[in-house]
Amino acid sequence: MTPDVLSRLAALQEADLPVLGGRTLAYVYDSGLAEVDEIGRAAVAAYAGSNGLDPTAFPSLLAMENDLVGFAASLLDAPDTVAGAVTSGGTESVLLAVQTARDARPDVERPRMVLPATAHAAFHKAAHYFRVEPVIVPVGSDFRADAGAMAAAIDDRTVLVVASAPSYAHGVVDPVAEIAAAAAARGVRCHVDACIGGWVLPYAARLGRDVPAWTFSVEGVTSISVDLHKYGYAPKGASLLLHRSPDLRRPQYFASAAWPGYTMLNSTMQSTKSGGPLAGAWAVVQQLGHEGYERLTLDVLAAVDRIVAGIAEIPALSVVAAPDSTLIALACDRSCDPFTVCDEMASSGWFVQPQMSFAGHPATIHLSVSAATLAGVDDFLASLGAAVRQAQATGPVTVDPGVVAFIEALDPAALTDTDFDGLLAASGLVGDDGDGGLALPDRMADVNALLDVAAPAMREALLIAFLDRLQRPTRPS
Repeated sequence: MTPDVLSRLAALQEADLPVLGGRTLAYVYDSGLAEVDEIGRAAVAAYAGSNGLDPTAFPSLLAMENDLVGFAASLLDAPDTVAGAVTSGGTESVLLAVQTARDARPDVERPRMVLPATAHAAFHKAAHYFRVEPVIVPVGSDFRADAGAMAAAIDDRTVLVVASAPSYAHGVVDPVAEIAAAAAARGVRCHVDACIGGWVLPYAARLGRDVPAWTFSVEGVTSISVDLHKYGYAPKGASLLLHRSPDLRRPQYFASAAWPGYTMLNSTMQSTKSGGPLAGAWAVVQQLGHEGYERLTLDVLAAVDRIVAGIAEIPALSVVAAPDSTLIALACDRSCDPFTVCDEMASSGWFVQPQMSFAGHPATIHLSVSAATLAGVDDFLASLGAAVRQAQATGPVTVDPGVVAFIEALDPAALTDTDFDGLLAASGLVGDDGDGGLALPDRMADVNALLDVAAPAMREALLIAFLDRLQRPTRPS
């Protein structure tokens, strides 16, 4: 790569959110340890050209995968029979859990899975891909799954029951023991989505925190997903899906000899896959070990505790649910709105994530706290307090009632591309950059407020149209 290309890469990257420094509280997870970042990147580069398609051709990849599954097995109280695989991320782990549950029950013609309303959207993606009907069960006032209602929703077509540890939106752990027991009583698999909490909660328990039971120590839990590229602090592109036994995992495999080429044999959804993310994850886990992760967990939970305490000193904000792990949801009172607060935080160099209103609950501000956040907690809280004061001075963002009525009257399934272009422009999602391209808004509060009043189906349609307009080719001149 020539210096000119590298400089162009650096210039392109200037517009991106920072991945290091603990100031991006979504999308990335930063240990704050330079040596961890360095060893992960070096391992990715060393294995970037290797191919995980055939473990007999690259046995080092198989050895590292088995090491990672073994490390996680000890962390998750797995029995000696446990089996697992490294995937590309939490969504692939979830997709495979659903696909495996479906294919394990070929006798069920129209399979269903029972989900709490707070289950990650990846399960809805799996439902869409694999035609497994989602049965959505409302959660309790504490935002945890209602175990009794989950049990009542299980029927003869149910192939999977899901719990979260913790749920992404609110950061609380579902009552896994009760949910798993109900699933086991009906002979149904129970998957625990611990993609974001699975590498924190075990260490939190070791540190003396009160953590509800959710691992393989719970009878009836048949599979668990846990991401390495979140609180494993590994480079992006690595997650784990563990099954209680090889028999439970077997339907996950795909093989085809029905063509004249090599016999395709895959343990995950991908065939060819770079060994880089796997090697990066392995290197980071080897570098940190249990002692390192316990220390990082101590740091991240200290940051969470200090943020929660600091929120109590900002009258306009409140914590939606006491966090069980590293995720915090914040609500605003009537003096300001979450979308403007998020914009103000961005202007001071902090990225926090807005969450839309849902099922009668108002919009919130979401924080994914990393170990690296601890060093900047005082700065974060000062910036948050200033953002709230500015948002209060500006006043809550509003949407014209006529616009609300207009959007409510629209059928997203009947809109044309021309209609979407008009709506995108009216919403402020896209504009003309003067060179024939799209210009993105500098501030998102008005856009998010408009999206917030749209029904979920309209919101989905608008954002799909938005992404479609963004992903258009740039032809060389």
